[in-house]
Amino acid sequence: MTGLYLVIGAGILALVFAVILARQVLGADKGNDRMREIGDAIQEGANAFLRREYSVLLVFVIVVFGILLALGLATDDQKPETSIAYLVGAFSSGLTGIIGMRIAVQANMRTAAAAIKGLNPALRVAFSSGGVMGISVVGTGILGALIMWMIFQDPQIVAGFSFGASSIALFARVGGGIYTKAADVGGDLAGKVEAGIPEDDPRNAAVIADNVGDNVGDVAGMGADLFESYVGSIIASLALAMTGTAFLFPDASISELKVDSGLAVLPFLIAGVGIISSIFGTFLVRTGEKASMGTLLWALRRGIFSAGILALLGSFGAIYYLFQIESSVPLGMSKVWQVWGAVAIGLGAGVIIGISTEYYTSYEYKPTKGLASRTTTGPATVIISGFATGMLSTVVPLIIIAAAVLGANHLAGLYGIAIAAVGMLSTLGITLATDAYGPVADNAGAIAEQAGLDPEVRERTDALDSLGNTTAATGKGFAIGSAVLTALALMAAYAKVVDLQVIDLLKTSTLVGLLLGALMPFVFSALTMEAVGRAAQDMVEEVRRQFREIPGLKEGKEGVRAEYARCVAISTNGALREMILPGLLAVIVPIVVGLIPFLGAEAVGGLLIGSISAGSLMAITMANAGGAWDNAKKYVEAGAHGGKGTSNHEAAVVGDTVGDPFKDTSGPALNILIKLMAIVAVVFGSVFVA
Repeated sequence: MTGLYLVIGAGILALVFAVILARQVLGADKGNDRMREIGDAIQEGANAFLRREYSVLLVFVIVVFGILLALGLATDDQKPETSIAYLVGAFSSGLTGIIGMRIAVQANMRTAAAAIKGLNPALRVAFSSGGVMGISVVGTGILGALIMWMIFQDPQIVAGFSFGASSIALFARVGGGIYTKAADVGGDLAGKVEAGIPEDDPRNAAVIADNVGDNVGDVAGMGADLFESYVGSIIASLALAMTGTAFLFPDASISELKVDSGLAVLPFLIAGVGIISSIFGTFLVRTGEKASMGTLLWALRRGIFSAGILALLGSFGAIYYLFQIESSVPLGMSKVWQVWGAVAIGLGAGVIIGISTEYYTSYEYKPTKGLASRTTTGPATVIISGFATGMLSTVVPLIIIAAAVLGANHLAGLYGIAIAAVGMLSTLGITLATDAYGPVADNAGAIAEQAGLDPEVRERTDALDSLGNTTAATGKGFAIGSAVLTALALMAAYAKVVDLQVIDLLKTSTLVGLLLGALMPFVFSALTMEAVGRAAQDMVEEVRRQFREIPGLKEGKEGVRAEYARCVAISTNGALREMILPGLLAVIVPIVVGLIPFLGAEAVGGLLIGSISAGSLMAITMANAGGAWDNAKKYVEAGAHGGKGTSNHEAAVVGDTVGDPFKDTSGPALNILIKLMAIVAVVFGSVFVA
């Protein structure tokens, strides 16, 4: 089919473009010797962590592969090929994380060096680095899922690919999040709060660990998260193709329905159109010198909005081509418009959720400015107001998601919901680029500070970092929205696997499942936040020890250096130790509920409903509260309410410190939790009804 060749071409184009961007980044100036020294230290720490993390994950992947293979060989309910798809999915997800992280650590010093020349050169280097992550994710994801589909032609087998991606994503998010926030929180408490030294001061032993964490958590972790959403939405569409056929042919009997090839190809083709649109959008991201926050934000929006418009137009062409030209049974234009409407709903929902998130987290707007004003009465009011802001920020995204579900279902049934998720994620290449560039700008500022560069350089990197905080918060909102749509589509796919026509909430077993599902995000968040707290406590003690025992360190005596490697080791060990239990819970709980005789398949449906409902609300609350606290601190540091060095600034720092695990560990990891539980249900669903 011609459509498949177009998809393959788009995937290959993405990987080629990622290589071009990577060469551009690596060809940029690395700066002076001191900048290279700091950059090399960050790179060494990041590589060491990923090696150890992936060594642990390799054991997990091998065990799960063995279980899937054994079930496939021993029972008729599972197919052994699922284990192969799982292995390929895990490998693909891990590969994209490694690629994105390695380019990011190379881009840190190069962005700082570019900032010496001006704001736009720095933006181009940092954004190109983010582009490598974004374009690699979509290219690898679409090719991996398509190859699995072309080989096996079975949605439940291909679901194994998504399961593998989810496994890596969860551990990458949780492990990377614990790593980065242990270093960040510990460094802030011991450095800024106790010692009264600036952020990223080289005297702080935790500063390199903090820089490493930005790369392993916010680049590799975020990339793995959205890789899973991306392939999950496509695979959910494949699994629901039968219901799509029912929508297209309402007069046909169930026995007469067969999956139309166009329905199977459509999610891939929409994603392929999105890849080409994203690549075009990256060329529009530019800015001038002395740009304001609004100008910088528009520079990114110009690329994103242009990509979205192109994806919307291209999707209509793809749908028309499949259903009117290439389909074995050409359909009327009304059906073309309906399916396209579902795509448009997904794209529109993603934009609105992003705007809503920006409103609640950017210091350009009232909520975060109001939060900053609470610093005048101390940290307690900052915490109270920030948490309230996070909870209030759930209203718009959840209403938009609900409206998107209703609208997409009305237009194209359950298949429409899955296609809406594909539409929302179609421009992930550039959306993820705007998110992944932020940690690079943050690290560039740290390198500028530690290398003693001109204050004007730090001003430029701080401007990019502040923008990165906003885009990161927006990206987290987008990630949550896409996770909910994807999880809902996967839940519908699960219902088809176990032949559930309805999920009866009045049945005791279903209610028990629902309560257990609602409980999971709370337990999961508690475990990850406690993990950050324990590791951060160890970090604080180590920084204190070095200030106490290394003569001249706290005073900044020339030639005296902190023992950065000790803090890197603390974050590494803490992350690897603490990520295991939350990850295992996400996999084990749906299987246990499904296998218990008095619970079973319908209870798992309740479990998914509970986890999606509670998890989405918690994820939005935590992500946006953390983003608001972070940018309220940035607003104060920019001169509001007395600026740096005041009691107001100290209160803002406390809020930011509390918000760190909210927005960068627990909140984002909840996205993966709800998707992973759903995909586990799809993969093992046939066992529940055996």
